[in-house]
Order: sequence, then C-alpha cells, then structure tokens
Amino acid sequence: MKKKRHAFDNWSWRVMISGVWIIVMLAIFSLLVAHRAFRPSSSSTSSSSTVSSKSKIAFLFLARNRLPLDIVWDNFFEGSKGGDFTIYIHARPGFVYNAETTRCRYFFNRQLNNSILVEWGEASMIAAERLLLRTALEDPHNERFVLISESCIPLYSFEYTYTYLMSSTRSFVDSFADYKENRYNPHMGPSIPRDRWRKGSQWFAMTRKHATVILADDFIYPIFQEHCKRGALPEFWREYAVHRYRPSGKNCVPDEHYVQTVLAIKGYENEIERRTLTYTLWKYSGRRRERQSWHPVTFNFADVSIKTIQDIKAIYNINYETEGRTEWCSSNGHPQPCYLFARKFTRGAGVRLLNQTLAVELKHNRRSPKGIKSIMHSKSPKSKISKFGRHSA
Repeated sequence: MKKKRHAFDNWSWRVMISGVWIIVMLAIFSLLVAHRAFRPSSSSTSSSSTVSSKSKIAFLFLARNRLPLDIVWDNFFEGSKGGDFTIYIHARPGFVYNAETTRCRYFFNRQLNNSILVEWGEASMIAAERLLLRTALEDPHNERFVLISESCIPLYSFEYTYTYLMSSTRSFVDSFADYKENRYNPHMGPSIPRDRWRKGSQWFAMTRKHATVILADDFIYPIFQEHCKRGALPEFWREYAVHRYRPSGKNCVPDEHYVQTVLAIKGYENEIERRTLTYTLWKYSGRRRERQSWHPVTFNFADVSIKTIQDIKAIYNINYETEGRTEWCSSNGHPQPCYLFARKFTRGAGVRLLNQTLAVELKHNRRSPKGIKSIMHSKSPKSKISKFGRHSA
C-alpha cells in the first residue's frame, strides 16, 4: 500500500511540474507575440521617415509680373499629394502675388522679396536665376530645381513629372559646343577656355548638387558680367542689318551660355543629360531679309489643340546639328519622352488646351467606371525632331 502511495505521489509531482512548465512556456510565447504586435515594423518606420522628409521639386518661375498661364499651373499643382513641391517666383520688384493678381492659389506670396529689374540679353537674367537658386536652396528638402518661363505649360500630370525627375540622378541642362565666332569673347580667356564654351537653352532641371555648384560660382559669373554682352542696336535698328552695329561683331547672350559653361569648366558634364526638358519650336524668320534669324514660335489660341501636345510628347530624340550628335532621351537609363514642359504659349492657348483636356477627361469618365483618366498620361508614338524643330530622317 505504501509503494502504491509513493508511486502515486511521484506521478502527481511529475504532472504538476509538467503543468507549470507548460504554463511558463505559454506565458513566454504570449509575451513574444505581444512584443511583436506592439513593436513598429522596419517598413512602417521607413515609410514614416520618407513621408516626413519627402524630397521636393523647387519650381523657379521667371516672370515680369502676372503669370498669364496661372490657371493651367493651378490645375497642375492640384495633382500633388502635398509637401512634394515648392514655388519661387522672380518678378519685377514690388509685385505681389495674391487673389487680385493671380488665379493660382499656389502662387500667393511666393515672389522673391529681393528681386531685381531684368532685361533680356543682359547678365541681369542670370543674376535673377541665381537669386531663385539661392532662395530655393535654403529649404534642405528641395532636391530638384526647375527653371520655368512665364509662357511655359506642363505637358504631363504632377505625379508623372515628379517621378520623371526624381527617378534620375542626373541634371537636365541643354548644352552643346558653340563654334560661332560672334558669341565667344577672347577676353574671357584663359579663365573661360574656348573648348569649354557651351551654348543651350536656359531652361534647366538641376539636382541639388549642381544647383549648389552654380550658386557657389563667384569667379566665372563676374567674367560674364563684364565680357558677355549682347550687341547694341542703333536708334533705327529695324531698318538695318543688326550685325553691322554689334561691337567687334560679338553678340553674347549670357543666359544661353552661363550654366552650361560653368558645369563644363567645373567638370560636371558627365553627370548631366545634355538636353532641356522644355520644348521650344524655333523658326527662321524676320521682317527684313537681312534681319532674319531664329526666333521661338508663340502658340496662340488658334494654333493649338490636343494634337499639338501629343506631337510634342511624341518626341524621343533630339538632333544637335553643330555637334553631329543625336541625344536619345532617357531618364535613369530608360527611354523616355524628351519634354515635360513646352513654351511659348499665350493665355488664350493655355485656356483652350485646359478646356479641351477637361472635356476629354469628362468623356473618359462617363465611359469608364474607374473615373477620370487624364490625357496627360496618354502615350504617343516615337518620332524624331531636330534642335530647331525640323523633323529629321
């Protein structure tokens, strides 16, 4: 009887120990589960960090006073998710953007307070660009800096534009070797060597690194101020051939050379896409034969339609005649349409395009239960176009 009692006690003890062990293990397991449930995951932490410090595009507008295409830009910026762009406007001193001067609420009070008077073809133009860069660089979250004309329109949605710019680590600066003798002034040498002299459109889209390089330049800029000047014209210049009245035959337009030349001299050309993202149609024209030269075409109300935009978006390469170079457009190594913006458009042309786009969106919305699908996302077939807008084989 005692043996049975002793065996029973041993069995009970073992059961009790096993039960306690199971309870302890369950408690530990529960604590682990609770810890995992309340610990923030690495992905959520990363996402939160990305949202709080989202990289922004700084849109730098060069304007005289009112921005005639303000309603087009208002529609464009509405596509932003917020916190991913900033706006800076260089206008004539004293001009203020408010409800009385613009219909784009994103422009309100975005003018520079230290703006200067700007004259086309003078160094004051690049001085204004540098003021815009200086102000925009004060925001540490601005990572791309896009110079915009007052007659410029966006070709795509904000989301597409943002992705296009941010997916590339390179700047977009129109730059090609300029061999014409009437632009380069020998007095610029040796500080600005002839083989580093560049020309191109002033409408850039730069990374923060290259924007900092331009603003930090305090050596090349004074040389441009002194030696890069457009030729003076006589009182009755419309009656004569202009080249007869340019000093030493030189006609240097600073904004068409400055940024490109600085980047070439500083050794950054291998870090840029040597093309602009802003389309301009150039035409060889003039009232008098001896005064004919290249001029940008202005698109008026009667000139534009959705097809105009589709044709521009269909351009996938640019031919640089002076260098015998064809620039195949890409972003981060992938083929892309060449242009995100286009100029020169009048207010009437912009309003017409906006109305036609909204009409197409409304039509698509009625047909599709998925909602509005912007025409800005439509794809176009590839085609070729030269530097001056002439199609090449």
